[in-house]
Amino acid sequence: MGNGKGERLQVFAAVGEVPLCFHDSPFSIPHSQLPMKRTVILSHGLESGPQATKVSALAEVALALGWNEVRPDYRDIDAPRDPRAIDARIARALAHTPADGRVVFAGSSMGAFISGFASIERRCEGLFLLALPTGIPGYPHAFAAADVPTALVHGWDDELCPVDAAIGFARERRAGLHLVRDDHRLSAHVGVSAELFARFLAGLG
Repeated sequence: MGNGKGERLQVFAAVGEVPLCFHDSPFSIPHSQLPMKRTVILSHGLESGPQATKVSALAEVALALGWNEVRPDYRDIDAPRDPRAIDARIARALAHTPADGRVVFAGSSMGAFISGFASIERRCEGLFLLALPTGIPGYPHAFAAADVPTALVHGWDDELCPVDAAIGFARERRAGLHLVRDDHRLSAHVGVSAELFARFLAGLG
């Protein structure tokens, strides 16, 4: 506590590793010079959850590179398995997205699908999409996304989301496309996906 004899009060808040110092401290940092907050919104798949293997691996990468990570829980929305609930999924992703700062949307399967739509509503730095479905039976809209740096990881043997559709989307967008010998779950390539995500984030600066 200050002793009232000219001692300056400092209040600290975590913003990266830079302390915010208020009042008349000679070490105060102008707000315009503070690092911009960076957040990755990680969306899990339909039969999964926030602690799923792939999104957890991507979360570790994000934290290691100085990004915040947010993993919305969609399990209550997914429970009825109603395609009309996809809009509620998109809305929840956006509700968990900071209003300011840099944002990357990333996800697996249904999480990749809604990440694209979220990117249209909220400006973002990029998209990282695992096992992307370009259409969902019963949902009236084909996959759409903002024109931002995008990378896809897809299995040659994906039994749910045909690889040709992912190739077509990547070709249309000139997106980065990483094809691996795996199925929809990409369980044999979790580490590879994490490495590719690290390169993707690093490339964004």
